Amino acid sequence: MIPKKLKELIKFFSDFPTVGERSATKFALHLLNLPENVLEDFAQKILNLKKEVKRCKFCFAPFSPKKDEEICPICQDKTRENILCVVEKEADFWQIEKTKKYRGFYFILGGTLEFLKEDAIGKIRYEELKKRIKEMSPKEVILALDPTKEGIFTMDFLTHSLKPLCPKITRLGKGLPLGGEIEYADEETIASSFEARK
Repeated sequence: MIPKKLKELIKFFSDFPTVGERSATKFALHLLNLPENVLEDFAQKILNLKKEVKRCKFCFAPFSPKKDEEICPICQDKTRENILCVVEKEADFWQIEKTKKYRGFYFILGGTLEFLKEDAIGKIRYEELKKRIKEMSPKEVILALDPTKEGIFTMDFLTHSLKPLCPKITRLGKGLPLGGEIEYADEETIASSFEARK
């Protein structure tokens, strides 16, 4: 009943994080109803994404490079403090940076450890994080992961395994509720969490 090409598009959107089949169907039908010129512009933006946005080789944040740059403006900024803030995802990095309360560097871990899952460590940027800490020798590593079950488990693992590389490893303090997500926290809550880190 649903045309094959529409089904393929629904399946594509269904593979996006937090998108179910109903939302994916709405997305696909929305695209179908767009004027052709708008759809072509949308398709061009998707095609340009990989060409015009790169990941920083130090922190893995997406940025728009000038010419052949491999390092984002934050990692190039020599006025920032020698502190490394480890976050789970890009949205957390953007939310923390928006507060203008933190002036160190970042590292996007790319996920959290799932308890008892095979090759759980291989699914995050653990080796890259160790390499970054060795190269940078930060005076402090702040673990700014969501205080969910997986986030706490990951922070416990990182605190133990990174201790030989950096003696001062802290976590965000009061302000973030247990099970909450940094991405959705307001600026004052995030600022308070940084001030109360331990």
